[in-house]
Amino acid sequence: MHLSALRIHPVKSCAGIVLDAAEVQPRGLAHDRRWMVVGPDGQFLTGRQLPRLVLIRPRIEADRLVLAAPDMPDLPVAAPGGGAERLSVQVWKDTIDAAGTDPTADAWLSAFLQQPARLVFMDARARRATPRGRVGDEVSFADAAPLLAISLAALDALNARLDRPVAMANLRPNLVIAGCAAHAEDGWQRLRIGAVEFEAGQRCGRCAFITVDPERGERDPKGEPLATLARYRREGNSVLFGRYLLPRSEGVLRVGDALSLLD
Repeated sequence: MHLSALRIHPVKSCAGIVLDAAEVQPRGLAHDRRWMVVGPDGQFLTGRQLPRLVLIRPRIEADRLVLAAPDMPDLPVAAPGGGAERLSVQVWKDTIDAAGTDPTADAWLSAFLQQPARLVFMDARARRATPRGRVGDEVSFADAAPLLAISLAALDALNARLDRPVAMANLRPNLVIAGCAAHAEDGWQRLRIGAVEFEAGQRCGRCAFITVDPERGERDPKGEPLATLARYRREGNSVLFGRYLLPRSEGVLRVGDALSLLD
């Protein structure tokens, strides 16, 4: 087994970036989901309700975020400093003390999304405990855990059931693992990728966000691939696809790194 692809999503619910290498930090991969779009009430805005978010294609240039989107000028956004405005923001049931950013970014997002929006940043002061981790575990603005892993064979098994195959970008993992059976990640407990150790968290419950085409920013009219997944990956009220991972050491992951199970 080996790591076949690496991806980060600098801004929650926006497009991802494919990388050859990434640093593993306690909150997840460096730059992954450290920025987030919120409404005037501080509630996070998500691609589930606003599919247009996936058309925003962030990139990282010298530790600076650059926002890009159709018919919009590219906008560089510096990470806010220590004197930045503090905003109380909500991710699911978690309330986080985040840093506000340049009002120019707020105006840019509001214009593109056609509704009031603000951009916030998770700096060192913004703390969020991992919902189901150990005491002291932290997570970024990600839904539930620092990293999400999916086996490449699981995507192949899904696409074999679909009339129109989907890309791994629909499923939004950080790590894609090759060389194992479909859904082998369901049984993982502790593992090492390259020199970095992880503990497996819960399996990932999927929602309507995976029905949003990452290229067009529109929902699939037939609710795919979620509708098909629900026919063979449903357990109770959840449709499960992929496995969350919690870092148990730090280091750099590189595409091609071997994966070994520790127990």
